[in-house]
Amino acid sequence: MNDSMPALYIGHGAPPLLDDPLWSGQLRDWAGDLPRPTAILIVSAHWESAPISLTASGAPLVYDFGGFDPKYFRMTYETPDATALAQRVAAMMPRTEPVHQHASRGLDHGAWVPLRIMYPEADVPVLQLSLPTHDPATLMSLGERLRPLRDEGVLIIGSGFLTHGLPFLTEFRIDAPAPGWSQEFDAWAGEAMARGDVDTLVDYAHRAPGLPYAHPTVEHLSPLFVSLGAASRPDAPGEQVIDGFWMGLSKRSLQLA
Repeated sequence: MNDSMPALYIGHGAPPLLDDPLWSGQLRDWAGDLPRPTAILIVSAHWESAPISLTASGAPLVYDFGGFDPKYFRMTYETPDATALAQRVAAMMPRTEPVHQHASRGLDHGAWVPLRIMYPEADVPVLQLSLPTHDPATLMSLGERLRPLRDEGVLIIGSGFLTHGLPFLTEFRIDAPAPGWSQEFDAWAGEAMARGDVDTLVDYAHRAPGLPYAHPTVEHLSPLFVSLGAASRPDAPGEQVIDGFWMGLSKRSLQLA
């Protein structure tokens, strides 16, 4: 395969995303426009673990949510064996940073929910890598180490949500209006992405408007920095493929060459 795959940062949504025709259609169309990956390496907001850990091929999905229709707990997403990719990733890490290969952990909903839409045939090997830290510079360095995988046809995905202030939402409808803090953070991040202004994004703790509400905890923003690090030129503006809001939260998503 000669095509170098991009790196993506996507909003993954809760399981009801699977029944939202608009956002599902956007994700499906996006995947259809990409070269076919040889494998997918995904970093989800929902697995924070150090040292870096990897999922086990064939392990059951993680249903790390509650309060939704029971049908979501019966869903499966059985993908081909990703052991070769796991070995490749482990070999790319420094000897001082050993990788833990999980024996029984499968994909969590930050991985399998969007991938069921983007690659519904489940015919691409998928490996999930844990978030070992929330330090943007360290995560960008991790992405840089993983960058060569793109030339091997591996699609690198950071899966989070550009705003994620769930405790501050007052309406839980897909079409609920976006609160001011969500709009402000989204506009700030979108403008920085359009400029390729990595320094501003990395310094979000001091520069981003509405941060305590948009990200009372930052795990849904952190995967962005893995994706930026995996880009050929992190400071080159990426393509903002999806924008808008879902339940008042920003679903802005980015493709990086």
